[in-house]
Amino acid sequence: QVQLVESGGGLVQPGGSLRLSCAASGSIDRFNDMGWYRQAPGKQREVVADITSRGSPNYADSVKGRFTISRDNANNTVYLQMDSMKTEDTAVYYCNVKYTRWAQMRLVFEDCWGQGTQVTVSS
Repeated sequence: QVQLVESGGGLVQPGGSLRLSCAASGSIDRFNDMGWYRQAPGKQREVVADITSRGSPNYADSVKGRFTISRDNANNTVYLQMDSMKTEDTAVYYCNVKYTRWAQMRLVFEDCWGQGTQVTVSS
């Protein structure tokens, strides 16, 4: 029903910046919260930041003041601007989009994950 296309990962030096993008498409009623998660080797997936449909952001304590999440509702795209990056930010980053769609005359709440993009912070 929903397709997500992530881009923007790569290799960056400590203190550097990267910008991730996630474009959503599909036959749905509306997109709701959009967010970014990450999973480092040997660790559980954790939330990095999310943003409501009205643009209210929330951040994990570990990225506050360094990362900025934003969204373009006209293009159903969510962004994650990552500045002052640290080696501990190294992980696979996943986009998550929550949405509602009509199914058999009922409104259904679902979510979808992106394919993941590798972010490596290393000198």
